[in-house]
Amino acid sequence: MKVLCVIPARFASTRLPGKPLREIGGVPMICRVYERAREARLVDRTIVATDDERILSAVKNYGGEAVITDKNHPTGTDRLAEVAAKFDGYGLIINVQGDEPLIDPGLIDELAAAFRDDNLQMATVAVPIAADERENPNNVKVVMDREGFALYFSRSLIPYPRRENMVEVYKHVGIYAYRREFLLKFAKWSPTPLEQAESLEQLRALENGCRIKVIKTDHKFIGVDTEEDLRLVNEIYGEA
Repeated sequence: MKVLCVIPARFASTRLPGKPLREIGGVPMICRVYERAREARLVDRTIVATDDERILSAVKNYGGEAVITDKNHPTGTDRLAEVAAKFDGYGLIINVQGDEPLIDPGLIDELAAAFRDDNLQMATVAVPIAADERENPNNVKVVMDREGFALYFSRSLIPYPRRENMVEVYKHVGIYAYRREFLLKFAKWSPTPLEQAESLEQLRALENGCRIKVIKTDHKFIGVDTEEDLRLVNEIYGEA
């Protein structure tokens, strides 16, 4: 099964305007994400999906591949599905966020490898959450069953710690893998009540009876949302 990695990148950002083109070690951030994704051994092709010609040009000037997508997509899933629909030779679509310049290529491979299970339709990633992140609603939490499938995602703290240190709390990381046919179907489903209540698209899949495999990792993610994040990532690249 051929694997397509798609990196969505929008120019607009309220906290960090022009975020995909902000430089890390002298290179636009979106190009840093692209080069990391390209290192994944199980990925056959990597494409940046953007709504902005400036991002398109930056990626192509770097020697990468990018396509323009509709500016009016209401969700990232819709943008991903537009790209997937155009590339029917790929059975697995992996969505890597365009603001994760430290993404581990090995983790992308681990996601792809999970689909050796023929019944799996969707997978994502979770990391142990730091104590100071637990109450922040921007940090989405996930609980899993004994086989590693998601039971629920929430912006609230789950599970509620009535007894401390009974279970580890996990933070969801927004990296997804989908079988292509499932993704195209999923994007057409109407938003569901839990999805709308939490503003979390992955709940649409759970509410429609889809099982989501959650890959646990200790990899440290630094999504770039602020000037401070950008400064920290530049320091890390400078030390590499």
